[in-house]
Amino acid sequence: MASDDSQKKEDGSPDLKGFVGETIKKVFTAGVSAAFMTEESLRSYVSELKLPKEALNLLIQGANKSKDEITQRVTKEILGIIQKIDFVKEASKFAETHKFKITAEIDIVKKDNTPEGKS
Repeated sequence: MASDDSQKKEDGSPDLKGFVGETIKKVFTAGVSAAFMTEESLRSYVSELKLPKEALNLLIQGANKSKDEITQRVTKEILGIIQKIDFVKEASKFAETHKFKITAEIDIVKKDNTPEGKS
């Protein structure tokens, strides 16, 4: 019977297949969530996986590239939505349904006639 520990075989030796599967699962999860993580938090998340430095750097580069692509796509979508808005038409609709009230207060104050430098 297999033990509850998914990374050990029945004889107690490490199960390489379970370890690799778990590592791939964590790397995939890190890759998906990397768009919302800082580089430092991503490094700390995958540090427990004991990946080679090259693999870690590759993962970080891929995460940064994914983050940039997501940012560009979201920006492009938002700009597309904003460009479709007719601001003059929307302002006209607003003005038709609202009343404008302007309140002003004016104070008239006498100037001080003493020349500068003299008291």
